[in-house]
Amino acid sequence: MTIDKSLKVKKGVSRSRNVLTRVERIEKLQSQDRWADDASPFSLPKIRVYKVVLKKKKKVKEAPEEKGKK
Repeated sequence: MTIDKSLKVKKGVSRSRNVLTRVERIEKLQSQDRWADDASPFSLPKIRVYKVVLKKKKKVKEAPEEKGKK
């Protein structure tokens, strides 16, 4: 039996995830100076994941050249 094309993963997760793994949460806490080396890796505080949205640049229309001008 084959897998449907819609279920195949090409490049992994390309959209933003709202759940981080424990290692990712600890790395975020370390970067925010909220992690102590002797702290327990269990019952970690929640970490907000910011969704990155890139705005598309508007295309600038070029001025049309005047016809008949020499």
